[in-house]
Formats: sequence, structure tokens, C-alpha cells
Amino acid sequence: MPFETATSTKASAIRPGALARIDIGGARIAVANVDGVFYAFDDACTHEQCSLAEGDLEGAKVICACHGAEFDVRTGDVLAPPATEPLRVYPVRVADDILHIEV
Repeated sequence: MPFETATSTKASAIRPGALARIDIGGARIAVANVDGVFYAFDDACTHEQCSLAEGDLEGAKVICACHGAEFDVRTGDVLAPPATEPLRVYPVRVADDILHIEV
């Protein structure tokens, strides 16, 4: 898969411990900054399709604001219900403060 460039959002705009939503390649992608490392995953919670970028980030865990489902942003694995299906994750690289996400 080719890397798509998220030119509308600079990596430096997503501070450590923060989440952002990016529309790229026709997909809604959430990006998490975990101690300076960026992780990209589907923005829609697999339980009720709520935006995960509007949730909370605790370390490498994103918590859905709607019903509290928890996911590991590094792997997409479900950590707590009500979600049962994992998230799709996408490789990320940063070059010259620009996010490149393979979607």
C-alpha cells in the first residue's frame, strides 16, 4: 500500500498524549501521539461508530467517549468492552514534520 500524506496536519500539532482526526485517502483516521511516537487507526469505534479522536488517550490506550470501549492504539486490540472487534491500524512515518500514513 502506498503512504498517503496528511498535509493538513503537522506532526508537531499533535502533542504527546493527544489525539487528532485526519481525513486521508477517503478514510477517517485517528492519530495518537504516545510519548512522541505516532499511531494511526480507524477513527470509528467498532462498537457504535463513535469518533475515537473525541475520546481519551491514557498511555497507549484510547477510550471511546460514547460507551467506554478501550483499544490499544499500537495494535488495535480490544482492551475492554463493549467493543468486541479490534481496530484497523495503519503504519505511520514522519518526515519534515509531515505525517505519512499507509492507508
